Amino acid sequence: MISAPRDGPATRIAAKETWAKAGRLIDAAPAPVSRRLPPGQTLRRDWPVLDLGTQPNPGLSDWRLVVGGMVARPVQWRWADVLRQTSADSTSDIHCVAGWSRFDNEWRGVPVRWLLAQGRPKPAARFALIKGLDGYGTCLALGDLAAEGALLATHWQDEPLSRSHGGPLRLVVPHLYFWKSAKWLRQIWLTDRYAHGTWESRGYHHRGDPWQQQRYGRS
Repeated sequence: MISAPRDGPATRIAAKETWAKAGRLIDAAPAPVSRRLPPGQTLRRDWPVLDLGTQPNPGLSDWRLVVGGMVARPVQWRWADVLRQTSADSTSDIHCVAGWSRFDNEWRGVPVRWLLAQGRPKPAARFALIKGLDGYGTCLALGDLAAEGALLATHWQDEPLSRSHGGPLRLVVPHLYFWKSAKWLRQIWLTDRYAHGTWESRGYHHRGDPWQQQRYGRS
């Protein structure tokens, strides 16, 4: 079953490409790091639903997460395997490149560091290509993916992660803009080189640090 926003995915993608070209929300006077809200952001209490026009709804019996590429031991987890892994609780803020932030999100899930320890990245691995069931992709430096607090999230606010927000499993990398936290996670592929993902290929920054206002471009 597929749901789509009223304006359609093509319209939404085109709008974001326009934002990148115009440098939307770039603040000429960045906020000091001690302030909790990054520059150009507005605080919200709700959590907007953003997608590419599809919200995959895989049956848990068919769901798989694959970790491959430059790893010594490829990983393929079924949902039952996820539930058997070491889990952790974490509280962090969401900073969306669209200009809103939400504080104090309570997550539960499998630490990315634990997942990587199972796959054992090879010494030459430097980046991770992340893919979702909706066809979305993004690329992270391996150091960002393995940062403290990065999770494969199964729960939000003590409830199973909803389909609309990327359930059953999404990536959460809280120190970067949230487009790096891919929804409906299906694959993590380690490589020695950077590659553009869905938004990076449309003018968005290769890293996405909200405190450095890395919204667009490569620097």
